[in-house]
Amino acid sequence: MADTARRVRTELGAYLRRCREATEPASLGLARGHRRVAGLRREEVATFAGVSIDYYTRLEQGREVNPSPQLLNALVGVFRLSEDERLHLYRLAGADVVQQRSPLSEDVSPEIQGLLDRWSLNPAFVYNESQQILATNSLGRTLYQGFSRADNFARMMFLDPFARNFYVDWERVALETVGALRQAWGKASVRGDIQELVDDLAEADADFAEMWGAHVVIGKSHQTKTLLHPVVGQLALEFHDFVVPAAQGLRLLVCDARRGSEAEESLQRLTTLSPDAQAPVP
Repeated sequence: MADTARRVRTELGAYLRRCREATEPASLGLARGHRRVAGLRREEVATFAGVSIDYYTRLEQGREVNPSPQLLNALVGVFRLSEDERLHLYRLAGADVVQQRSPLSEDVSPEIQGLLDRWSLNPAFVYNESQQILATNSLGRTLYQGFSRADNFARMMFLDPFARNFYVDWERVALETVGALRQAWGKASVRGDIQELVDDLAEADADFAEMWGAHVVIGKSHQTKTLLHPVVGQLALEFHDFVVPAAQGLRLLVCDARRGSEAEESLQRLTTLSPDAQAPVP
């Protein structure tokens, strides 16, 4: 428990430093001038947030762990945080009053599985906040058939060499995956499970360790990704991400192609393939 509390203090301080360094002085009407540090100075943040420089320094150093809601709101304004970034800050500070209390879910109801199976032209998946894939449909398995194991989006992204060819813009998609994990890590109820995954990935892959250390927070909703499938070649798909209301902590991912596009034709070709067939190496 003590180690967990210490880790959260360290993460809060590191996240504040990342936000401070990423904030342009001009956004607050300050001259860039000669600066030895990126972004804002600590004293500037303290002034705009209405606290002493000593107090703000203690926050970044992990020696102060209970900032008030008023201070958190002020920091959100200073750093111009997005909604996802604001929520992450509140969670790290223990001030998210609506965060989940239940652990990671691994149960997918037959009704949800039936819904996935009815989407014959859309690869679809249900996964939890540790990126573990809990259910998919036939086309989803066919889409990812080039991976040695299609069980966890984050593990597939960083530990399977196939991913770096499969995702044409691998670095961007990988950073989005890390950002989603970082956001989920902020929830105390699932932090332990996600930390195990983070430790494994950071030890095995230097790119993950670097991206995780950047403290980027990205919420999932909608992205366009270009994939290089070993059978049908390149296809651009829209990835739509939804919360599953009836299952706490689960998310639904549905892939779609634009009407009349080459990607739609490729998806139709994929429906003729067996999802369990061995895909040729590109």
